[in-house]
Amino acid sequence: MINPIPKHLRKDKQQRYKLLMVALVVILLLSITLAVMIGPVPISPLRVWQIALSQVFPNIKGDWTQAQVQIVWLIRFPRVLLAFFVGAGLSVVGVTMQALVRNPLADPFIFGISSGASVGAVLAILFGFFSFFGVYALSFGAFLGALLAFVVVFFLARRQGRLFPTRLILIGVAVSYMFEAITSFLALKAGSGEATQGVLFWLLGGLSGTKWPDLILPVLALLVGCSYLLLQTRSLNALLIGEETARTLGIDTDSFRKQLFFVTSLLTGVIVAVSGVIGFVGLMIPHSVRFLVGSDHNRVLPV
Repeated sequence: MINPIPKHLRKDKQQRYKLLMVALVVILLLSITLAVMIGPVPISPLRVWQIALSQVFPNIKGDWTQAQVQIVWLIRFPRVLLAFFVGAGLSVVGVTMQALVRNPLADPFIFGISSGASVGAVLAILFGFFSFFGVYALSFGAFLGALLAFVVVFFLARRQGRLFPTRLILIGVAVSYMFEAITSFLALKAGSGEATQGVLFWLLGGLSGTKWPDLILPVLALLVGCSYLLLQTRSLNALLIGEETARTLGIDTDSFRKQLFFVTSLLTGVIVAVSGVIGFVGLMIPHSVRFLVGSDHNRVLPV
């Protein structure tokens, strides 16, 4: 018989988790402050938050210049916050992927989702596809490309009506290379050198030139995706242990995998659209978090 964890140990563990969350929030705020401070025009941390609060609460007045307001509020803050949301989104996708295939090396690139999103985004940049969506053409193209990659991997990986993790990984890697080749071909066939240069610059990944409206779609996608995943932590834990265990607990593993595929495609497509292809975040952050709080998704996802 397995002895339950003593109450005092369980309480200590909960307290450590709460302290860790507080420490991480403090580190996050310090990181945001430091990132906004640093630049060709250095600005003190106090001035950074005075300017930020004055934009939220107009009754706050100060002796800062209009140039400082533009630098802090219109240039640096949107870029730093987008970096936070992009990192959070890729980390959540990485955690989900690793539970999905029970492989610690899984990340958004392993199923070709990032590569598929790149193809959709490049089509929008070079040839004006999805232009009827206006400013969201790039995001829609990336999401559609990610969804296409998901569909291809999903149908090729099915065998006898079931999805097998090893088969998913192998086919995902193959599809990823295929979409990367398509992206390179499209970039080479672009009509002008300027367009090709723009695509290559975008593929390198970056957050320069971010404006406040650019945050709307990533934030909404992250809220929807994370809300769904937080409701599915029990199923993710069961899937991480094993497929048979998950089925014993009454989880329809095939249906659940489809849902996870769709959510990760949505998040990856939106993130790639605003930031370009950024690697290793979805691979490394989940491992760092598990080192701190263990493998329980009830704790991993919030961190």
